[in-house]
Amino acid sequence: MPIDYSNIPSPCYVLDESRLRSNLSLIDEVQKAAGCNIILALKAFSMYSVFPVVGEYLSGATASSLNEIKLINEFLGVKAHTYIPAYLDVEFDEVLKRSSHLTFNTLSQYNRFIRRVQDYNQTNPEQKISVGIRVNPQYSEVEAEMYNPCIAGSRLGETRDKFGETLPGGVDGIHFHTLCENGSETLQRTLAALEEKFGDLLYQAKWLNMGGGHLMTRQGYDTDLLIRLVKAIRAKYDLEVILEPGSAIAWQTGTLYSTVLDIMDSQGIHVAILDVSFAAHMPDTLEMPYKPRIEGAHHEPVEGKPTYRLGGMTCLAGDYMGDYSFDRPLEIGDKLVFEDMIHYTMVKTTTFNGVNLPSIGIWQKDETFRLVRSYGYESFKDHLS
Repeated sequence: MPIDYSNIPSPCYVLDESRLRSNLSLIDEVQKAAGCNIILALKAFSMYSVFPVVGEYLSGATASSLNEIKLINEFLGVKAHTYIPAYLDVEFDEVLKRSSHLTFNTLSQYNRFIRRVQDYNQTNPEQKISVGIRVNPQYSEVEAEMYNPCIAGSRLGETRDKFGETLPGGVDGIHFHTLCENGSETLQRTLAALEEKFGDLLYQAKWLNMGGGHLMTRQGYDTDLLIRLVKAIRAKYDLEVILEPGSAIAWQTGTLYSTVLDIMDSQGIHVAILDVSFAAHMPDTLEMPYKPRIEGAHHEPVEGKPTYRLGGMTCLAGDYMGDYSFDRPLEIGDKLVFEDMIHYTMVKTTTFNGVNLPSIGIWQKDETFRLVRSYGYESFKDHLS
């Protein structure tokens, strides 16, 4: 059943629990068929109010900061798979206590901290941390440089020439993450590049973390190929395989509900100002960039139909999105529903200009709405001093 927005405040992120469960069910089927471990990546989806739902299907999660680690500990009840590009000395002891796996981004970080990991493992033999190192296979099909970790000058992972013939002492796993909402065919080509450069080290590893970007819940994704690839890698190198998708879990699971506040003619262009901000509430649309779809609207302008440039409520001149057409003229007070606004949206929001963050709610599987959180002045003030 479609979401009933009649009693939902605007603006509001609305997660559809049934869609989330559908995604998680598919992902669980994949991990069981492939014999791998699929975990949640908080960098894309950190809505901890539904972590109990996630925990029904997935056994863990990956973090890239101490704050994300704490969310995993508190709301999933497990230790984190931790990868932080550069660990802070003052946080490292707490990171150790809260993690089951810890991946170093560089050999410099490994050399600086490995002794502390080994000392911790010796003192806590029942809670030993498994150590990994991130590698850069120098192959990625991600077109946007901002999301491509293999470009020259990338901060993320070490290239093959930095390693000798053996993995560094105490390292159990190899981690790579070069995909971004890609298909399994891309993974197949990526694995070929990885094996060409790091195959000898894979034979020495106990686990391989393939990172995220595996958009297995997108229509048309070849999950059978993914399963075959994972099985083949597991068998060839006799290791555990871990995947940590973020977008795939929250893909098409919810919306951003908004209201038209004003309409103006700007030098011949009709502009609608909304109670949401592309810069503050949907920054990924400007960073990637991509144009979000709107329920009932034409994604591109249609000649002869009422067409509007949609803008946010901040004073940033660039806080707008390209033109959409509608079957009837917009009016002040009309409601617009932005589709697929759960992954890489809530995790990036800001209170720029003092605009309130959208509320967060859940359209539950019993077809009732539960408001989880609303924001106001205190949320804005807490960002500042």
